[in-house]
Amino acid sequence: MRCFFRLAAVVASVCLGLAAQTDWTAATDLPNVDLTGLTPDQKDEALRILRGESCTCGCNMKLAQCRMVDPPCGDSRALASIVVEGVRNHRTADQIHEALVTSAIAKMRADQNRILGDPMDIDTSGAPVRGPQSARITIVEFSDFECSYCVKAVSEIASIMAAYPQDVKLIFKQFPLDDLHPHAMMAAEASLSANDQGKFWQMHDELYAHAGRLSRETIFASAQSIGLDMMRFTRDIESGRFHKAVEADVAEGDKLGVFGTPSLFINGKPYHGPVMLSILKPILDNELKPKEAVTASAR
Repeated sequence: MRCFFRLAAVVASVCLGLAAQTDWTAATDLPNVDLTGLTPDQKDEALRILRGESCTCGCNMKLAQCRMVDPPCGDSRALASIVVEGVRNHRTADQIHEALVTSAIAKMRADQNRILGDPMDIDTSGAPVRGPQSARITIVEFSDFECSYCVKAVSEIASIMAAYPQDVKLIFKQFPLDDLHPHAMMAAEASLSANDQGKFWQMHDELYAHAGRLSRETIFASAQSIGLDMMRFTRDIESGRFHKAVEADVAEGDKLGVFGTPSLFINGKPYHGPVMLSILKPILDNELKPKEAVTASAR
């Protein structure tokens, strides 16, 4: 199983939010919902819509309710931003509803019973890449260096790369679940600092090797062990130089419907299954078939 449902976070937030649950219909300040810049009337409208529209994560709650009861929920956070931007841009309630139901997250949740969803546009510019540039299959992985399920996925993904040395390339995107994993954000920033020194994958392997005992000390020790310029690395961490880059990956993951780790996209298609070579092999083999053969087999 994956960290998909962030069970520990949900349980903790539900326990903390039980009292707040009865207040969500009147709350005017929702976790991670930025209403800054809205007029009083716009704020009222945004809150009205947030109290009426449903979350897509399977919680059976309205967006405002989910924000109060389960603040870590990526679905309600991303959908709330669609509502706020819609109100900010003077969209009608019907237009905002349409934007919500046709959003990437809503589409992904509707596709949950399909092992591969429809292709989605993913910005991979500047992201670390492993594998041949000419590979016919691109796997984009949203991952967390402190996630035990991501650790297990490392060996499986390595097996995939070994089985398809010319046909698969891996692109790594950051998705630290910092509400669950206290050192995940620092580890993500550390990996990008290492990437800036040309040693992302070495740092990637070191961080996952210490995933169960990550700390500032082990992160710095990992950086030293792979031969990073430690003065430069320390400056990067102390200044938060790569913090915004990590946040940008998380924001994109939210928009794509990522709400746990590891999350894979195969040639842009969200994958809804375990990260295991034995299960992924027929899917990858199908991706390598000529389009004509795939079309014929689908008839």
